[in-house]
Amino acid sequence: MSKTILITGGAGFIGSNFIFHFLEHHKNVRIVNLDKLTYAGDLFNLKTLESNANYTFIEGDICDSELVNELFIKYQFSGVIHFAAESHVDNSIKNPDAFITTNVNGTFNVLNTAKHHWMDAPFTFKEGCESNRFHHISTDEVYGTLGADGLFTEETPYAPNSPYSASKASSDFIVRSYFHTYGMNVVTTNCSNNYGPKQHDEKLIPTIIRKALRNAPIPIYGDGKNIRDWLYVEDHCKGIDLAYRKGEAGETYNIGGKNERDNLYIAHKICDILNELKPKNTSYSEQISFVTDRPGHDFRYAIDASKIEKELGWKADENFETGIIKTIEWYLEKYEEQYSF
Repeated sequence: MSKTILITGGAGFIGSNFIFHFLEHHKNVRIVNLDKLTYAGDLFNLKTLESNANYTFIEGDICDSELVNELFIKYQFSGVIHFAAESHVDNSIKNPDAFITTNVNGTFNVLNTAKHHWMDAPFTFKEGCESNRFHHISTDEVYGTLGADGLFTEETPYAPNSPYSASKASSDFIVRSYFHTYGMNVVTTNCSNNYGPKQHDEKLIPTIIRKALRNAPIPIYGDGKNIRDWLYVEDHCKGIDLAYRKGEAGETYNIGGKNERDNLYIAHKICDILNELKPKNTSYSEQISFVTDRPGHDFRYAIDASKIEKELGWKADENFETGIIKTIEWYLEKYEEQYSF
C-alpha cells in the first residue's frame, strides 16, 4: 500500500514548489494538501496537478481540530510536512494575532493530532507507526539578527525580533518539546530567504519585478543595506526532501544558499537583467526609490548549512546570479499575461 503524507500550506510559495518536487521524485507516495487559501495560497500554483491520482487538495484550516482529526482517520497519514504559516513580517506588525493563531495554535493542533494517531504513550508508537514523521518548516528569522560577521548555526540562541519570527520560534519550541517529552519522531528545518517561481507578489523580488515592469517606483526600505542569504526555492525543496527522509529524529537542519546580497544590490541586479530582457528608453534602475524602514528591521541573516551538507549530502545547485535569471523569466511570463506589458 502506498504511503500518504499530509502537507499543510501546500498552495503557498514553498509548499507548492515542494509538492511538484516530491511527486516527481516519489511516484509511490500520495499527497494530501490542506490549505486555507489565505492571501499567500493560490490554487493556480498547483493547477497542473488536478488530474494527478497521487494528489488531493482539501481547503481547510490547520486550527480546525475536528477537520484535521477527520483527515488523519480517513487517510492514515504516515507523515506530515508542515509548511502552513502566516509569513509576511509587515503583516505581522499590523496584525500579530493572526500569526499567533496560525503559527502557534495551528502548529500545535496538527502536531498533537499526529501524536494522538501515531502514539499510544510517551516513547511508545502504535503498530505500523514507528517510522511516521512530523517535519516542521521554519525560518532563520527565529535567530534574530546578525552584525557584519558570523553565521546562524543550529546552536545559535533564539532571539526573534518581530511578531512573525516570535510566532515561528514558539512553534519550533513546541515541536522540540514533543520530541523530548513524548519521543515523537520530529525534524525541523530552518531556511534562509527563498526566491523563485510562484512567490506571492508582495514579497521583495516579485515586487521589484512587478513595479519595474509597470513603470512604478521600486520601493526599497531604509538605505537598502539590509542583507539576506538567498536560497533558490528548488534547492530548498531538495533539502526538505532529504531532511524528511534521512534526517535524525529530534534534529534541526539549517538550509541556506550562501548567497548574501543586500536589498539594493538585488534591485539593481533585477533592473540590469530587465534592461536586457525587456529594454525600454530608460534604465529600470531609475525607478528605485527609498521608503521609510520597517519597525525592527533585522540587519542581516546568513546561514551556516554545513550540517545538512555533511550529514545528509545536500548542496545548493543555484547561486543567486543563475537563480534570479530563472526567476525573472518566470515572472515576466506571468506578469505579461496579467498586465499585457
